[in-house]
Amino acid sequence: MKLVIQRVSRASVTVDQKTVGAIEKGFLVLVGIADTDTRETADKYLKKLLNLRIFEDENGKTNLSLKDVNGQLLLVSQFTLYADCRKGNRPSFIHAGAPGMAEELYEYMVEACRREIPVVEKGIFGADMKVELLNDGPFTIILDEHLFTKESC
Repeated sequence: MKLVIQRVSRASVTVDQKTVGAIEKGFLVLVGIADTDTRETADKYLKKLLNLRIFEDENGKTNLSLKDVNGQLLLVSQFTLYADCRKGNRPSFIHAGAPGMAEELYEYMVEACRREIPVVEKGIFGADMKVELLNDGPFTIILDEHLFTKESC
């Protein structure tokens, strides 16, 4: 699994010129699902995501979580996070999760987030989406498979 988390002042996703998800202050999260990911993998990533303290407190320190600031969440599936560009100039996506499995896991993540965060929006899995955002900072964090290796624990 790979998550690209951007702290935003606002973000939206449109499909066929219709806004399907929009948030104010919070996180825009691009979600890449690998062929080896499971609900247990998702739970680990969601725990980290929902507890990240990257909003500023009254002293200007990044010490507050999404919940602490009543932040909103926009989750957008993005299989291209699994692009393998080591050979040639055309990316391979063989490590991205199969569409059926990936969509089911993505929807599981959305529902899990909705149990924790009052405003959770999403894109449309597999659609041609246009994503707009105003990155706050800019502040971007990448969570990937290295996060939970023995060396990092």
